[in-house]
Amino acid sequence: MAESGVERLYRRRRRLPGRYFAAAGVIIGVALLQVYTADGGLRRWGSLGIGLLLVTILVMVPLNQYRAHTRVTAHGITAQWALRARTWAWREVYDIRVERAEGNGAGSTYPEWVAYLYDFDGRRFTLPQLNDWQLDDPYAEVTDLCLAAAPYRGLAWERRPDVEERIVRRVARRKTWTVVAALALAALIIAAVFALAPL
Repeated sequence: MAESGVERLYRRRRRLPGRYFAAAGVIIGVALLQVYTADGGLRRWGSLGIGLLLVTILVMVPLNQYRAHTRVTAHGITAQWALRARTWAWREVYDIRVERAEGNGAGSTYPEWVAYLYDFDGRRFTLPQLNDWQLDDPYAEVTDLCLAAAPYRGLAWERRPDVEERIVRRVARRKTWTVVAALALAALIIAAVFALAPL
């Protein structure tokens, strides 16, 4: 989807795969079945939780599909998500990389290859719609984008050991927090089931 020079706009070009909706339907169906076959408090709180989940999905998925985009100009990159946007001047961009998404659902329920922007503090940010679901070859597109943006950066696209070390540390921290959050959520769900289950 490259345009002349560095000016580019990456928007949704393709619809979500049908298997995305099938997987979401199965998950919601199983959750509804579990809630409506339960008794008492679990049914009431489960219904509320499922209702909130459905509203969130029905609002956020269309917003992400139609509003989210990545805009590239001579001044920098703007990532527009469903509800918020962030802009980086070229001097703030350390690197743009295409990486394989984590998890077993990569390629089926979400894109397998995703473009990320890294800043000089080692932080990673997703660039919306710059992925293998919207582009035939996101790696070639990002390579071309970096070449076109080089004159505007004032810096070479070279690896710096101090920034690479920060990136590695942040990846390790992110994985640790993911595990901690998953364990905390599992403990919360188990506690809620025991608290709401009839004695």
